[in-house]
Amino acid sequence: MLSEPLPSTLDVRKAAARGVSVRGALKPLDLQRFRALLADDDGVIQAGLSFTRDEENRYIIQLAITAEVVVTCQRCLEPLPHALACDNTLAVVWTDEQAAHLPRHLEPLVVEDEACNLWDVVEDELILALPSFSYHDTGECQQILARFNAAEAPSEEVVPVEKPNPFNVLAQLKPGSKT
Repeated sequence: MLSEPLPSTLDVRKAAARGVSVRGALKPLDLQRFRALLADDDGVIQAGLSFTRDEENRYIIQLAITAEVVVTCQRCLEPLPHALACDNTLAVVWTDEQAAHLPRHLEPLVVEDEACNLWDVVEDELILALPSFSYHDTGECQQILARFNAAEAPSEEVVPVEKPNPFNVLAQLKPGSKT
């Protein structure tokens, strides 16, 4: 179910003043930093952003993202489908000093221009939501690894080849052992 694409930029001040909500879809190829962390380009990302103002007159973004992507299993190095979901509340600020004065329940989003790049916001949240390591279930990885081991098993018994001892030359140089 692919919906309309998420707009790439939006003026957060105007959107918050009007109480705008936007929803849309992205593909991993749209987010290059996030794409670099995935096993392939398959997947779909759904994002919803609601812009409001709180009682302190701060610009607030309620963010909800779901993603179905493919990562690499760190045990067997095979592709692994993975579902991500993240919800966050961001407060739009223009300086690091403003960010330092936010209450703990709000995450700062430093915006330098009037227009905010929504794709970058979604990408940052997805990168933070991605687990450091992803694994198949242990049984599934063992089956995959067993297939690799079976493919590498030799079909004939290997007979070791006798190599000459390199020190035999030195034995000939020893006094009294002329051959």
